[in-house]
Amino acid sequence: MTLDSSPEHPRPLREIALAVKDWVERLGTVWVSGQLIALNRKTGSTHFLTLRDTHAEVSVSVTASTAVLDAAGPVNEGMEVVAWLKPAVYLPSGRLSYECYDLRPVGVGRLLAAIEQRKRQLQAEGLFDPARKRPLPYLPRRIGLITAQGSAAERDVVVNIALRWPAAAIEIRHCLMQGPAAAEQVSQAVYELDAAPEVDVIVIARGGGSVEDLLPFSDERLCRVVAAAESPIVSAIGHESDTPILDLVADLRASTPTDAAKRVVPDAAAEAAAVAAALRQLRQAAAVRFDAFAAELRQLRRRPVMRNPLGPYAVFDVQISQAAERLRRAVGHVLATEELRVAHLLAEARALSPRSTLDRGYAVLLADAQTSITRAGQVRPGQPLTAFLKEGAIDLVVAAGPKTPRRTHAQT
Repeated sequence: MTLDSSPEHPRPLREIALAVKDWVERLGTVWVSGQLIALNRKTGSTHFLTLRDTHAEVSVSVTASTAVLDAAGPVNEGMEVVAWLKPAVYLPSGRLSYECYDLRPVGVGRLLAAIEQRKRQLQAEGLFDPARKRPLPYLPRRIGLITAQGSAAERDVVVNIALRWPAAAIEIRHCLMQGPAAAEQVSQAVYELDAAPEVDVIVIARGGGSVEDLLPFSDERLCRVVAAAESPIVSAIGHESDTPILDLVADLRASTPTDAAKRVVPDAAAEAAAVAAALRQLRQAAAVRFDAFAAELRQLRRRPVMRNPLGPYAVFDVQISQAAERLRRAVGHVLATEELRVAHLLAEARALSPRSTLDRGYAVLLADAQTSITRAGQVRPGQPLTAFLKEGAIDLVVAAGPKTPRRTHAQT
């Protein structure tokens, strides 16, 4: 349809914009293929994408709803997709855009989207939880190795384990490491090695490859078998940039098969060097302690008590002798004092004794053994008496009765 117009009779812009909009929207919906080079998610219900032709410098702006993006699964920039589009013109700006009603990853993008969706599912179940990761044994009795027969990965693991720990024992299970049957064979090998009581750790090793080559190691069944295994499992799939789901489920991810060999066994040379260094440190520490003890012993030997152990006893002996002498003097002084006091008491007792009277020339008269004569009126003539003198006794007989004594000059 052609619209008549001239400089004198121009058409209103809105008519042209409406005509273009009408003509464009008559094209209807169409499936297109391309590469998603930009994804701008908004907080609302409409999001903005940019699709580019995979073989030409042609890009278009696309709008998609939240429901469309969620239905497409995990989509990321750089993925190849097919989209069900309908061209449309936004009248306020006259801008051509495309409305997306369906979006589906294809090729590698489809695989990556499926892997991402599976990864989210297993993560939600807790299969990636660090708390369930089992530590590797320091020195395993036997190492299980799952790899392709004659592969570089097998050679890298076996050679490096032998170099690091020559006595290590390896039990190998050869499997297909790519293709439809790979996941089933690797799962069966994990079952067998995990059931062997002497196998302490299992290594799953493969070299690098494309997304399609590494697809078996994102298989859901294989991941669940690895998660349920009792033995620790090391994933050594691909290179550093390759991250199949097995890397997240395994107890340890090794960047390469060589790295896996370094992780499962210690380095014998390094361990020997560490032991030698520890022995040197132990000897040095022991020498320092012995020197300290020797110095302390020398200090003890320099002490007077060690040079003459009986020295303190000689001092004590002198002190004891001095104390004994003081005790003897004190006892002698006490005894002398008591002897003098006894002598005084004895003199006083003797002064009161009748014997002292006899010693002065007096006599004691006794009528019998119980009666002493103290008055003249106690006797009668002819009565026998006994006179006790200083030395001896005399028997007497009273010759006459009592007489009145004469008064002496002194008495008048």
